[in-house]
Amino acid sequence: MKRSYSRRDFLAMSAKGVGAAVLSYGLMGCSDSKDEPALAVTFAHGVASGDPAHDAVILWTRVTPERDGEVTVSWQVAKDAEFNELVTDGSMVTNKDRDYTVKVDAMGLTAGSTYYYRFMSGDKTSPVGKTRTLPEGAVSEVKLAVMSCANFPAGYFNVYELAANYQGLDAVVHLGDYIYEYPRGGYASENAAALGREVLPAHELVSLGDYRSRYAQYKGDASLQKLHAAVPFITVWDDHEVCNDAWRDGAENHNEGEGDYGARKEAALQAYFEWLPIRPWREGNHEEIYRSFAFGDLVDLHMLDTRLLGRDEQLQFETYLDPATGAFDGTSFMADVTSTSRTMLGALQLLWLQSKLLTNTARWQVLGQQVLMGKMMLPAAIATQQLSIPQFAELAALAQLAARAQAGDPTLTQQELMYLGANQHKLTPEVIALLKLPAIPYNLDAWDGYAYEREVILGTARSVNANLVVIAGDTHNAWANELRDVNGNQVGVEFATSSVSSPGLEYYLQLPPEQIPATEAAVVGLVEDLKYANLKDRGFMVLTFTEAEVRSDWHFVSTILDKDFTEATERRYSARTAAGAHVIEPVA
Repeated sequence: MKRSYSRRDFLAMSAKGVGAAVLSYGLMGCSDSKDEPALAVTFAHGVASGDPAHDAVILWTRVTPERDGEVTVSWQVAKDAEFNELVTDGSMVTNKDRDYTVKVDAMGLTAGSTYYYRFMSGDKTSPVGKTRTLPEGAVSEVKLAVMSCANFPAGYFNVYELAANYQGLDAVVHLGDYIYEYPRGGYASENAAALGREVLPAHELVSLGDYRSRYAQYKGDASLQKLHAAVPFITVWDDHEVCNDAWRDGAENHNEGEGDYGARKEAALQAYFEWLPIRPWREGNHEEIYRSFAFGDLVDLHMLDTRLLGRDEQLQFETYLDPATGAFDGTSFMADVTSTSRTMLGALQLLWLQSKLLTNTARWQVLGQQVLMGKMMLPAAIATQQLSIPQFAELAALAQLAARAQAGDPTLTQQELMYLGANQHKLTPEVIALLKLPAIPYNLDAWDGYAYEREVILGTARSVNANLVVIAGDTHNAWANELRDVNGNQVGVEFATSSVSSPGLEYYLQLPPEQIPATEAAVVGLVEDLKYANLKDRGFMVLTFTEAEVRSDWHFVSTILDKDFTEATERRYSARTAAGAHVIEPVA
């Protein structure tokens, strides 16, 4: 079927805003069925919906046929779960060229409404899914679940299960690392065999078939299927949908012998669009995913690609360390970090985002993106891994005692003096020099490595006094940051979610459980503007927007190593920010 996209392409380029001016269109080759025996199929990968608009939503499923061939799949949308009040329906043909995935844009729906949907092929009917369109006009509340980083071999998807039982969500915002590309026995796979969660295929993902197989394995998970069937998803990718620490023209985990990186990225993104309920700007365009969602007059959600479209290659600390002396060249480092030529988004996406922030009028302007925007500045000795956080905290406290003793502080206790006497030998000249190094960014893969462009975004938001909320994933830990520009002006807040199953800093620091609370407190104390950190638990967060405030509730599971789990209520945490305040307050 020949299609013309000229008007829609124009709208996409000018608006890039789902639920605003962009019109929906049919997806993935709708065609007429043929008079031939139907192939027997199963619906083994569940159903999903996503990219809700005011009058449309993407519906997704996949059929598994008894043998290769074309399969006709019908779909229905209704106001009730029994499908007595049908609203719209249709059919399409799928085949192995699109990996038997089915993806349709159900149009003609009513804003702010709940719908039920299902698929049929032959004598088989899929599970029933539930979805919701975006509201229009005056909206009193919007509730979004935010999650990221689901590593199949690391443990069960109990976080998805917990979220599926949460009531009243308008959408799930998934911030990337929906899959991981590593081979069997790779990252966080220590318990995979015992849990029956060894990855497929067994090797690292490189080809289109590899990525399709991994998506099929993930989508076979019952907890993930349950969440997809309960609420529409709004997604972006991070790096592991292609490979680790990806950027525009390469990746840390794309190595010699793995072929052309561009071909690998193209294959990965094709599989992503096949397997996720995301609306492309035009058929065959698998590269642009930045887009906006308008929840009436309350929330404008701008989804960004900080990973693959425009990002310059990450800086590396090793570049600035003298191999002979270990001295750190802070002057050159800061010059590169703050360079005006470094980009995370690319020129076109940055211009689009600035336009959105300058012209959109909803109460809250929300950036849905992958990596931390808050300034996570740690002492250089920690950032360059010359000292661990516990070591630094111990030595810094010891140095403070030594300084007080040298100054003749009469308030020093006998116990403090005895401790100083027993440990003074640790304060060698080399250690003292390390303690005096300035604070520098610890994560150059995040916005700290692209400081100038962050300032452009913060400056744009401040120029219109936007109520700016940034949401992030990627780190596998939960955070709450206040966002200041280079001049110290408070511009917005950032709430970051923990992971679904990928291990966080507790894994890398090898911290025993009893040291976690003290380490969390130490990190919050070391990082200016950081108000909350959870370095241990897997979970998700729920953002509740009202006219007066946005509240973030972090929810965590007791374990991912057993399907018998509970919510870890003792680790639950809540914080809020009032409109116009740009500060984070804990909620009792």
